[in-house]
Parts: sequence; C-alpha cells; structure tokens
Amino acid sequence: MGYQVRTIKADEWQQVKELRLTALADPIAPVAFHETWHNASNYADDVWRVRTERSAAGTDMTTYIGETAEGTWAGMVVVLVEPSGQGEPKGEDASLDLDTAHLVAVYMRPEHRGTGLARQLFDAAIRWSWELESPRIERVRLWVHEDNVRAEGFYRKLGFVRTSASAPDPKAPSRTEFEMALPRPDGGGTR
Repeated sequence: MGYQVRTIKADEWQQVKELRLTALADPIAPVAFHETWHNASNYADDVWRVRTERSAAGTDMTTYIGETAEGTWAGMVVVLVEPSGQGEPKGEDASLDLDTAHLVAVYMRPEHRGTGLARQLFDAAIRWSWELESPRIERVRLWVHEDNVRAEGFYRKLGFVRTSASAPDPKAPSRTEFEMALPRPDGGGTR
C-alpha cells in the first residue's frame, strides 16, 4: 500500500482531532500515551485548531501524517523541538544540554501496521529534525513504556538506543518508561 507522507495543514484540525482520538481509544493507548481519550475528547475545538496551526507552522513542532490514495490518515508522528535546557525533564535526564527533537504521539491505525508506514513517518520526522538550521538538533529522542515491546523493537531497528534516563509511568507509577535516543549522524550526542 502506498502512502503520501506529509506535514499537516493549518485547516486540518478536524482530521487531527479524529486521528488523535482514534489513537487514544486504541487498546495500546495506556502504554503508548500519557493523554487519555476521556480528557482529549473534552477539549474545545479551539484547542484542536491551535494545536494544528502551531504544528502546521513548523517552527517549534511539526506533525507528519501518512495518507492513503483515498485520503485516509493512516498514521502520524509529532516532532517537538526542545532547545538545550528547555526539554521536559523526566527522571534523571542529563541530556537537556543538547538541542533535541522529541518524537511523540506516534500512532498507526491497526490495518496499516506492518506496512512500512511507520518507517516512512520516522524517516520524514528525523530528516526534518536534522535539517533544522536553528536550533541545530543534536539528537532525536522518544520515550517507550516497558510494556511496549513491539514499539521498542521498531525504534531499535531505526538506530535508537536506551539512554540512562528512565521515569515512572505517570498513570501507573509501578511501571517504567525509558528514554531512547538517536544521535546526530554527523557528530550529535546521546547521554
């Protein structure tokens, strides 16, 4: 199956809302996302509009989607830019002195899993990160729940490795999330 991988447009907030709520209703959501369907489903439309417009601007964040020939949004990944010292600390995160791109909201509809779409989305998100002129991204990171074994395996295939940072899952503090990072190929860092 072929996909067009592209960034979202400012007026596509309804599609963003639909895909995000679908992701949060998926059985994997408890180990994949911190946001809950219940909370997100109660957001006013303006929240979705602002999120979409900010992402479409592509300055401090961007969202990539994979779209089928029929126009279905099959998957997504969001990239957040975290200039050094401004990342969201979790656990003992010593890497905040690096300009970082943080991948979040990774989701593929079940019928599109295993098709290569996730790799296409990650390739686009990572390429966008390396191409930023300011800040110059030194690493791309994400967090993976200890019970999300399939996702961690996929991230490892892309070159991500666990760093020394970990944190309790805010929804289930007895469970752990691990940071994984991909250093800049031309001299970036990982800690």
